[in-house]
Amino acid sequence: MKDEHKFETRLLSSLSKVFPDENLTDSPFANGSILRNETFSFQLAFRSEKLLKQVKVHITVDSSLKAAVRSVGVVPSELPVYPDHDEHVIRSTPGLYPDPLYPITEEGLTAFPGQWRSVWITIDSNGQPGHYPIGIRLESEEGLTLGEEQFELEVLSGLLPDQTLIHTEWFHVDCLASHYKEEIFSERHWELIRSYVQTAVNNGMNMLLTPLFTPPLDTQVGGERPTVQLVDVEVIASDTYAFGFDKLNRWVDMCNEEGVAYFEFSHLFTQWGAQHAPKVVALANGEMTPIFGWQTEASSDEYRSFLQQFLPALREWIKIKGIGDRSYFHISDEPSLDQLESYRKASEMVGSLLSDFPIIDALSNYDFYVNGLVKTPIAATDHLDKFLEHEVNPLWAYYCCAQYKEVANRFFSMPSARNRILGIQLYKYQITGFLHWGYNFWYSQYARKEIDPYRTTDAEAAFPSGDAFIVYPGEHGPIESIRLKVMQEALQDLRALQLLESLIGRERVINGLEEGLDDPITFKCYPREADWLLAKRAWINQTIHSYSNS
Repeated sequence: MKDEHKFETRLLSSLSKVFPDENLTDSPFANGSILRNETFSFQLAFRSEKLLKQVKVHITVDSSLKAAVRSVGVVPSELPVYPDHDEHVIRSTPGLYPDPLYPITEEGLTAFPGQWRSVWITIDSNGQPGHYPIGIRLESEEGLTLGEEQFELEVLSGLLPDQTLIHTEWFHVDCLASHYKEEIFSERHWELIRSYVQTAVNNGMNMLLTPLFTPPLDTQVGGERPTVQLVDVEVIASDTYAFGFDKLNRWVDMCNEEGVAYFEFSHLFTQWGAQHAPKVVALANGEMTPIFGWQTEASSDEYRSFLQQFLPALREWIKIKGIGDRSYFHISDEPSLDQLESYRKASEMVGSLLSDFPIIDALSNYDFYVNGLVKTPIAATDHLDKFLEHEVNPLWAYYCCAQYKEVANRFFSMPSARNRILGIQLYKYQITGFLHWGYNFWYSQYARKEIDPYRTTDAEAAFPSGDAFIVYPGEHGPIESIRLKVMQEALQDLRALQLLESLIGRERVINGLEEGLDDPITFKCYPREADWLLAKRAWINQTIHSYSNS
């Protein structure tokens, strides 16, 4: 039996953002295709003319497909974007923005009167090729059908190749301890770490920031973040140290079990210029005490002596552990050109000690690379041109709050297509790795205080909402976001393009991507429409299917 009051539903793609305070203008999206080992997401939007509580969601799907249904929550944004933003935003006003993906409890959903809301359906396929109807029905508290839709999903025979892009989103384990009020590296903290690593890996993050010492990232000068140091240090004599790797060993074992492929060891010098040592805590005279930090000049004899003892010990441990070809190091994050000399000194301090390992750092000035100060540059997406012109290889890319004009990004205020286009761009320019600083940064800027990420989404008016984190804290582990799932789709697009290239060749793939466009795809110039992305992915899938079965 059907409820007679007005209740609207509409199927939408994962690239739609449903706002409670505006009419829904996106076209219906009722069918799609995926490869056999792929994750696919779509939405069911709904609107009721009256307030309804305990709305139940029922999904009918073939047993070979694994389906998850979540409610798209809304969170506040006081700083959606900087005032001089470009025109490629959905809105720039403060308000409620769709982002967290909440599990649906026994209480069901609430349909607010006159507001569009949506549920997010994720399908994981390991089934046989074929066409699969997916039915979604919303039911009132009384058991009456409010609305129902059917999505048609085609599972194709092709398989995505393994991800070759190295992808890291910086994981802030101190934020976990702070939010959940757990002792750092207690058993419960380790459990939480594992759950967040699982979510990261499931969404295409295959490199993990590994805190040898407390990472010197987004920290107020003179201030400090909670100590999250995996390496035990003991002062056994003046300028003589002993090192223990038990916690680091547990970390690496956990990462191996969860599918992490690469380790990026935390920065050996402070952010923005490599002028100081990171906080290092050691057992000295029977007490744990900081022995290096803001008070330590980066090029001091004391810190130099420490690194000359620590890095060889770490190298030997890496060799014994068998992860040498999976290990990467950082000097300092985001140095500017006027800090080139301090970065040079730091690079030279550790260069001979880390000659067998890639050094990766986020920076945007080509001079750092051409002067041999960094082996593998990570260039901001709006500063890639010079690196590409000189055919730098390997070349990584990153974006953060500063990349809000022209290039891809994932602020709340931006259309999801601006998030997803990154996969095509990374493919075309054969980028080796992608870095973002904010997997779960739940502090205010410079880590001055803890924040509630469900209330403060801009690090206290520091970064546009959507920059500082891509997961939320749930009761027992992470709550995913729509931005995380769209980023996963971008990475799947990249892998699908690599599969297509293996079938028809790179030149034909690029020609197919850019067919009908006025200009070639670059990091700043690209189609903006969600419909273009959806149609292009359908073309990729169908071309793979036709050549795989020919």
